[in-house]
Amino acid sequence: MSRIFTVSVASVYPHYVTKVEKKGRTKAELDQVIEWLTGFDEAALTGHLDGGTTFEEFFAQARLNPNASSIKGVVCGIRVEEVEDPLMQKIRYLDKLVDELAKGKALEKVLRS
Repeated sequence: MSRIFTVSVASVYPHYVTKVEKKGRTKAELDQVIEWLTGFDEAALTGHLDGGTTFEEFFAQARLNPNASSIKGVVCGIRVEEVEDPLMQKIRYLDKLVDELAKGKALEKVLRS
């Protein structure tokens, strides 16, 4: 079991915000990306952040977007589509979407629209 599974989403979320804001994107866009992937609206996301939800609990409660499998590419030197552990793959999907947003990719493309 990877250590990231037991880390709270709230402890990583500020790093996501910082990453995207440094590149001229907004927290609202980040939240939109998270909602697209997980189905959590602003209120639900805030509840998870305030409640100290771990990544394991977060993704156990998420309704993963049916198009999530179309997320391809490399995060931390690992192809997300080749990650075998289902939970780790979901975490990598989120990382990849945050990376794409921070790199200036159009929101429509990040959201696979």
